[in-house]
Amino acid sequence: MKHIILFASGSGTNVENIIKYFEGHSAIAISCVFTNKRDAFVIDRCNAMGVPAFSFNGPAFKDDSILLKILKSLQPDLIVLAGFLRKIPTEMVAAFPKKIINIHPALLPKYGGKGMYGKHVHKAVKANKETESGITVHFVNDHYDEGAIIEQRSVKITSSDSADEIARKVQELEHLHFPRIIEAILSEN
Repeated sequence: MKHIILFASGSGTNVENIIKYFEGHSAIAISCVFTNKRDAFVIDRCNAMGVPAFSFNGPAFKDDSILLKILKSLQPDLIVLAGFLRKIPTEMVAAFPKKIINIHPALLPKYGGKGMYGKHVHKAVKANKETESGITVHFVNDHYDEGAIIEQRSVKITSSDSADEIARKVQELEHLHFPRIIEAILSEN
């Protein structure tokens, strides 16, 4: 059995989608979910689905932290950032090479980097009159949104699409493709 640990910062729609996708899977299981926000709705989602969820504070997430020690003891096959907004510490990246992935709500390298998440990305896409947007699943390295790209999926957007409509279209791509990409990564290893 391969084990996934999920990280999230907000409501957890991607986390819920991933958990549901792998429910009853014969070879892949979700071990737990970590969040950097005590009041994140993702905790409620996990409680409702019977998946252990834990919150941590800033010091617990620094290099050589207690969280890193916990992750090492859990020996995950993959760490999945599903709406997690913090930069992963260098020691954590080094401890889990090619085992931490992220999903970004744009077609990287466009609209990536510090501060480019969620509505900020979609507003920038709209402001720049892009004709497509999408998702990028990539390995995590020491820099925001610069790790090797695993897969991208795009969606057409029109000039009449609002930033909220772009967000909806991109989230549909996330929910459709992210669990399948996770499964493919774990099947290859």
